[in-house]
Amino acid sequence: MTPLVFLVVALAGGVGAALRYLLDLAIRRRTGERFPWGILVVNLTGALVLGILSPLPADEAWRWILGTGLLGGYTTFSAVAVTTALLAEEGRTRAAVSYAVLSFVGSVVAAAVGLTVGSLL
Repeated sequence: MTPLVFLVVALAGGVGAALRYLLDLAIRRRTGERFPWGILVVNLTGALVLGILSPLPADEAWRWILGTGLLGGYTTFSAVAVTTALLAEEGRTRAAVSYAVLSFVGSVVAAAVGLTVGSLL
């Protein structure tokens, strides 16, 4: 990886993180704080887009920039882990389990759909 590609990956990660924040904020404003719909949507859409991009022919630099940078900054497993733990700590076991399962299974399904779509393009 060249220094320029490294810099662009880092910048793309920042853009992805900003997009994650803005989408999460917009969804939380509409749905409230009761269930973490925002980060769930972020992770599902990120898995879908990465699945679409993965089978497409692309230069390795673009894979780093879009996959590792933009989508790596956009999606976040750590937020899923912390949110699940916080829900459990609040005694909201059903919400914690639902969120963890929806995040994992939903992301795998979204990635599989994305891979299928990407291979058709």
